[in-house]
Amino acid sequence: MPGSRRSPTRFSVDALAVVLAGCVVCAAADGDAIDAALTAQPGDPARGRQIVENRQVSACLLCHSGPFPEPHLQGTIGPSLDGVGARLSAGQIRLRLVDARKLNPDTVMPPYYVVEGLNRTGRQWQGRPALNAQQIEDVVAFLVTLRTP
Repeated sequence: MPGSRRSPTRFSVDALAVVLAGCVVCAAADGDAIDAALTAQPGDPARGRQIVENRQVSACLLCHSGPFPEPHLQGTIGPSLDGVGARLSAGQIRLRLVDARKLNPDTVMPPYYVVEGLNRTGRQWQGRPALNAQQIEDVVAFLVTLRTP
């Protein structure tokens, strides 16, 4: 069907834009945080909660636990998200979502907004981030609300 496939040129331009955006974001990291929001529009905590809880979108709960339904289906590999908003600033959370390798090169946490330097990436994720900039901001807006351990 004509027009149903993305042209290789368009895909390359889109992929390049994502890589450049990721480079700019990571370069903006100040120590252990990215203080500047990735978008002009503020994050929405309600949408952020939906993203965190949706295993098809973010997979957060495969490794983390927290104040979510079905605790028996939550992970234990990563730290609990209970009280994360009291432990970390929005900028610190943002950096961990964008690319936790900046803090720990051996982390098992996947980078959700960076596409370069990845190994064994599924075909559907090659050249594109797991979450877009607005989704990152939504998740940050939600996680900073989790202040009770």
